[in-house]
Amino acid sequence: MSTTVHHLETSRSFRILWLLEELGLEYDIRHWKRDPRTIRAPREMMEVHPLGRAPIVEVDGHALAESGAIIEYFVEREGALRPADAAALIDYRFFLHYAEGSVMPPLLVKLITTRMRTGVPFFLRPLTGAVASKIDATYTNREIKRHFAFIEQTLSSREFFAGEALSGADVQMVYAVQAGLSRGGDRYPSAAAWLARMRERPAFVRALERSGSDLLSR
Repeated sequence: MSTTVHHLETSRSFRILWLLEELGLEYDIRHWKRDPRTIRAPREMMEVHPLGRAPIVEVDGHALAESGAIIEYFVEREGALRPADAAALIDYRFFLHYAEGSVMPPLLVKLITTRMRTGVPFFLRPLTGAVASKIDATYTNREIKRHFAFIEQTLSSREFFAGEALSGADVQMVYAVQAGLSRGGDRYPSAAAWLARMRERPAFVRALERSGSDLLSR
């Protein structure tokens, strides 16, 4: 089967490269650069998929989008990186959806509030900074703390998110964990140790080499 990953620099599409490396599958990469002004994906990506958002994977003429759906497609097709144990399978499904459905929203809001403090003209910063601080105080900081306390508790008792073996859930969670740890990782030693183990995996290293950039280098 012909597989092409449309990889946007320093984006969540890295997870798909890691997934394919773990599965030992051959694939091509089309690299995309972010718009230097907006830091968004270029509009040309909409020619590949109407949403124009990475990751997009073309498999034999079909354009697959959304990280969770792509991970599920390859995991089910290959019959790998998916636990057989019933209890572990419940955790696998939970974390596969939890990453984007629950953890990433407050992390994205945090990114926005950070840019509200620094990415505007200096004479607007007192106003935008006050709004950003209000949002963080009433929503963002509390939610991030809640989620990472849960993640830390989970990883303090197991090596992987869905039990004792790597699964698609770990692939899906890696971006959220790295994003969160970049904002206070010293408070979550189990999560930091998990991320270090993932980054040491040969497939992860190969994916980084092929991606040409790290997950959060921008």
